[in-house]
Amino acid sequence: MSVACFQLVERTVGRCFGLLAMVMLLAVLAAPNTAFAHAALIKAEPADGAVLEQAPTQFSLTFSEPVSPLVLTLVRPDGTPVALTSFRLSDQTVAIDNPQKLGPGTHVLSWRVISEDGHPVGGSVLFSVGAPSEAPAVADAVDLDLRSAIWTGKVLLYIGLFLGVGGAFALTWLTQGVRWGQRFVIAAMLCGLIAAPLSLGFQGLDALGAPFARLAQPLIWRTGLATSFGWTVMIGLVALGFGLLSLVGPRAGARPLALAGLAGLGAALAASGHASAAEPQWLTRPMVFLHGVGIAFWAGALLPLGLALNSQSAEAGTFLRRFSRAIMPVVAVLAAAGIVLAIIQVQTPSALVNTAYGRLLLIKLALLVFLFTLAAVNRWRLTASAEAGATEVRRRLTRSISVEMLIVLAIFGVAAGWRFTPPPRALAIAAAQPTSTHIHALKAMADIEITPGHTGPVAASIVIMTGDFGPLDAKEVTLVLSKPDSGIEPIKRPATKPGDGTWRVDDLVIPIPGRWTARLDILISDFEVVKIEAPIDIRP
Repeated sequence: MSVACFQLVERTVGRCFGLLAMVMLLAVLAAPNTAFAHAALIKAEPADGAVLEQAPTQFSLTFSEPVSPLVLTLVRPDGTPVALTSFRLSDQTVAIDNPQKLGPGTHVLSWRVISEDGHPVGGSVLFSVGAPSEAPAVADAVDLDLRSAIWTGKVLLYIGLFLGVGGAFALTWLTQGVRWGQRFVIAAMLCGLIAAPLSLGFQGLDALGAPFARLAQPLIWRTGLATSFGWTVMIGLVALGFGLLSLVGPRAGARPLALAGLAGLGAALAASGHASAAEPQWLTRPMVFLHGVGIAFWAGALLPLGLALNSQSAEAGTFLRRFSRAIMPVVAVLAAAGIVLAIIQVQTPSALVNTAYGRLLLIKLALLVFLFTLAAVNRWRLTASAEAGATEVRRRLTRSISVEMLIVLAIFGVAAGWRFTPPPRALAIAAAQPTSTHIHALKAMADIEITPGHTGPVAASIVIMTGDFGPLDAKEVTLVLSKPDSGIEPIKRPATKPGDGTWRVDDLVIPIPGRWTARLDILISDFEVVKIEAPIDIRP
């Protein structure tokens, strides 16, 4: 490899680090301040903020999708944590046994679970037995160091898979014996081999909410491996191994090994992540596979092709001709798969601006427009002359390919930022779920469910009982929603009884999100009215 080639690589890598730093800043600005994945808590029993006369015998948490519990803790009013280890899973609900005899005061049920896409999500529910007390402190701060480590690990893993495995495929299938940039491609795959297990450890830390000091503990690695991201890492390591063997092993078997590595790359990406976990998975997982393979074919060929053109050798023309003929159908498949996945994840145009996921997608789309424009100019204006051996055109094409590499690396940085942002699809599923509260008093009890549990037109379903769970035959029921801290006067709506044992309120509009107070005025007789109330959370 000539000195000029090394200078080209050095300049490109230097620019890459600068651009990646800028993309990291954009990703941090676009991401939310709290770390959460796309599973969302839609119902808790007891409800957040509930005041109970008696301690519950069990707790339940219902999410917007099936989850796997990682850490369940009950924090007493004095701050003492009690691990909850007995639970049962039923579809989207986690039923948790309460082994403790709870005293009076405010308790915190803290939970941390893994969603289907392999990303952890946690939160807390506060409830009081008897009179409320000062809530015990529960740490819920974002670990920016761990978040930065996860992002960096993702970017390095992408470099190993796309530039490494993709580069190995380009060198074995598109060149005629000369392997330009082989050392760089091998270095990229070695980078991926280091980043993959480290990313698994970071996943375990994030899943358990543990500090970096616990990285060496076996529990951290077992937890990371138990998530769906564990499959991505394991399959990715196999793909990286195939890619390495295709370059360092006998050339007779290089092509099958490189092809196996490329297929393994697509399978690794389809094994976990927001896009792969979306329904229908019979469509989304193949689309992720094709999208990943297409990116690897294109991105992996860039640096070897740039070095080949910079060498001004005759074999470079053959490399360029094969790449230019294959890239058009590859880009078509890549773009089609990307459009399908974006439509499934974003759903509405407004989500591109109103959500962190959408804003990152806009950044990626802007980079892609620049990349496709540059690639089109290269394809239709420079490629023919470069294939013919025009020295100056080859130099121009080499510089253009260097810019393409910078854009590709920036896209890696944006894609890694999606690790911290739930897609609008998941937010819409969570928002469409009902919100509910349970009111337990001596004279009466009630379950209130508001569907959907977000602002706008909603319907309320109410079930009333006596304080000892007996039937309560009321003459009238009125629902009163109030939020005095926002200057909203009480919203009063009489309930109707359709005949199924419930009371309903249909003509209801909730204007703003937040914690409301739901009160029921229950007319027992002409001379007795029972009023009971509890907080209820309304989502945006």
